[in-house]
Amino acid sequence: MENSGGIQASLAGRYALALFELARDSKQLDSVGKSLATVKEALEQSEDFQALTTSPLVGRDAAAATVKAVGESLKLDSLTRNFLGVLAENRRLAHIGSVIRAFTLLVSNHKGETTAEVTTAHPLDAAQVKALAAQLKSGVGRDVAIELKVDPEILGGLKVKIGSQMIDSSIRTRLNTLAQAMKG
Repeated sequence: MENSGGIQASLAGRYALALFELARDSKQLDSVGKSLATVKEALEQSEDFQALTTSPLVGRDAAAATVKAVGESLKLDSLTRNFLGVLAENRRLAHIGSVIRAFTLLVSNHKGETTAEVTTAHPLDAAQVKALAAQLKSGVGRDVAIELKVDPEILGGLKVKIGSQMIDSSIRTRLNTLAQAMKG
């Protein structure tokens, strides 16, 4: 059984590992990955869906039925829909964000790549993402899967996190550093 740096130690990690092994064995890693990305996007955009996953007031049956309907409307693959049903039945929907992160890490390790969490002030286009991936690959020595986040609060520049390493070239951080230096 693959441990991948302690992922298995957490509850979300155990669920992610189970989903990963099912998807790998049935050769559905890409479709499950795309479905989980859709779920992640839905969680970020829908307060109702987010409330469903975190509310202790929603019963197992209601959560399972709602997750099934959401899975069908989002056109998720059957393995991911069934997996979300299991999370609902076990009252573990609150862990879906952590499960998605752990699954993504497992897939990256399986493909021989590393994952970089990149935060920008504005969305990047496909050419910029490709150039950034090439630049990170030359520094890391492995293929790099980029997980993009947009945070206007950084004003400009990038924040890149690869494993425990953080590269912060955001304008906000530079301004804060300059302000600290001026205070003496």
